[in-house]
Amino acid sequence: MKLLKLTFQFVFTAIVSINNLFAQNIADSLYLPEIVITEKTADREIRSTTPFQILSNDRLQALNALQLSDAIKHFSGVTVKDYGGIGGLKTISVRGLGASHTGISYNGLEVTDVQSGQIDIGRFSLDNIESVTLNNGQNDNIFLPAKAFASASGININSKTPEFKNKEKLNGSLSVKGGSFGLFNPAMNSSIKFSDKIAATFSSELTLAKGKYPYTLYYGDAGNDSSSVEHRENSDVKNFRLETGLFADFSPRSKANINIYYYQSERGLPGATIFYNTDSFSKQRLWDNTFFTQGHFEHSHSNKLLFQINAKYNNGYLKYLDPTFLGGDGKIEDIFTQNEVYGSASALYRAFENISFSLSSDITHANMFSNRKSFAAPSRLTSHSVIAAKWVSEQIMATSSLLYTQTFESVNIGDPASNRRKLTTHLSVSAKPFIDNNFRVRAFYNESFRLPTFNDLYYPLVGFRDLQPESAHQFNLGVTYGKSNGSITLDAYHNRVNNKIIAYPSGNLHQWTMLNMGKVHINGIDISAESNINITNIADLLLGLSYTYQDAIDKTDRNKITWNHQIPYTPKHSGSSRALINLPWLDISYTLIWSGQRYSNAYNSKEFRVNGYTDHSISLSKIIKAGKDSINLSFEILNLANNNYEIILNYPMPGRSYRWNISYNF
Repeated sequence: MKLLKLTFQFVFTAIVSINNLFAQNIADSLYLPEIVITEKTADREIRSTTPFQILSNDRLQALNALQLSDAIKHFSGVTVKDYGGIGGLKTISVRGLGASHTGISYNGLEVTDVQSGQIDIGRFSLDNIESVTLNNGQNDNIFLPAKAFASASGININSKTPEFKNKEKLNGSLSVKGGSFGLFNPAMNSSIKFSDKIAATFSSELTLAKGKYPYTLYYGDAGNDSSSVEHRENSDVKNFRLETGLFADFSPRSKANINIYYYQSERGLPGATIFYNTDSFSKQRLWDNTFFTQGHFEHSHSNKLLFQINAKYNNGYLKYLDPTFLGGDGKIEDIFTQNEVYGSASALYRAFENISFSLSSDITHANMFSNRKSFAAPSRLTSHSVIAAKWVSEQIMATSSLLYTQTFESVNIGDPASNRRKLTTHLSVSAKPFIDNNFRVRAFYNESFRLPTFNDLYYPLVGFRDLQPESAHQFNLGVTYGKSNGSITLDAYHNRVNNKIIAYPSGNLHQWTMLNMGKVHINGIDISAESNINITNIADLLLGLSYTYQDAIDKTDRNKITWNHQIPYTPKHSGSSRALINLPWLDISYTLIWSGQRYSNAYNSKEFRVNGYTDHSISLSKIIKAGKDSINLSFEILNLANNNYEIILNYPMPGRSYRWNISYNF
């Protein structure tokens, strides 16, 4: 509480000071070339030079999703590794490049984990989310922090901002969700207007679930051998999230905001299912505390010159306990803490009517500590600098960028990893060949790399100091077409990953080491379509569809048996569909997630095959007006077919379940 109080005091003092410094009489109208406020969601997807997908708040409400990971499964080209249940770990891979190549941003600034490099998106609920976007390659908006240009793909989570009607000073919602397997999920969101220039948001949420869901364990091929009904053990979860934001519009030329985020979680880590010994379930526990505060300030010096400053502090605490480990201590208890300080400055110059340039420079300092004896306690100083250009006209949009990255490694114990420097490029273009037809052709090339994580480099008995960064090269050619009632996009792509970091056993199965031994070639096709149909004057039908074909094969060594085999947990065929019927008295939603077969091992033999699956869900919702306020009621049936499918081998997902939600909006 003392830390929160000091932070608010600092923020309020800074805002008042900046307001006095920049407040001035400025014309009410200001044209910002990088921001299109009135543009429709479908128009942004069609015009983009790189594949760009959006799930707006309305779409999110219709997806039967409790967590962000449930919604992201509807993006084409995305593979979510899900270990089952609310508390199971969930990571994202886009177009087969791996989770470490996917940047996760929250309100424009990247969410990081220097320990593992992978963000567990299961910790993000959808209760306070306004929209989620996915970019392959880079964003067409070049007025961004330099770090935003560093990833092969990016998911940006945008939380709700204050919105007020007429003269209201306060609005928000109170909600509670409940359902199968002991789910209890109350939440509160509110927006407060202090003055015409300053407003704030507050959001809190608690998630409790026992997670003890039934599943069928087959002793042999499903349907051809004996089976038993078991219950998933050690899958409980207790999550608490608290957020607040302060927003200031000092003048038409200057604005700022600051966000404070706190999340804590305790959960069981359910183990793999074991034949004939289901009582020996995992007792591993995981505690996760995350706190960050981030600030953004933007000022328009003129219609041609804009500046922005971003800053962030992140603190992470992770405790892992395995009380059944057969070792000298009789358990494994690891505690890791990490700290990160980040700063960024950017400038955008609109040189002419059609062309803009941007410069951005970031610096990040991160470190990690552990209770393990002789732990290296590494630190990393990273700088990113980028120069970017953008051309915009009615028929052509093009962007390019040049990013320079440099790192400086240090440790408290032992030898540090090598310092790294890298220059990467990006080029993309979208062309509209016919003036009266919203048909576009687009192409892009993007080069990126990901640094080895602290686990890769320094984890005891595993880390390897001489690891080279993974590099990724992306090529894309696509077409888009849009009309007032729908849109369709089709993209073909080729990706190459070099120096892929892979864990290999060294000596025995309890001692592993990280090596640069991987090369992967990925060829694929992404298709997405959406249409809005007026059935009658009082009924609308929204249809959405996505499909992905992905041939992601190992090209490491032609003399090995895994040569030209599909990489693990990457299905060749996958997709999703959704339908929403809006009626005056009821809204009916249907969603489908499906995936073809995958392999749990780099060698694609029958014993490592994971069967494909389909997941059908439906929901019914109703809005009841109560004066100026409203009450939202919804009921959902998830996994309608009661299919205990697996995304990760031996980690069954829940079967049929039910969920209800009551929300009061004021």
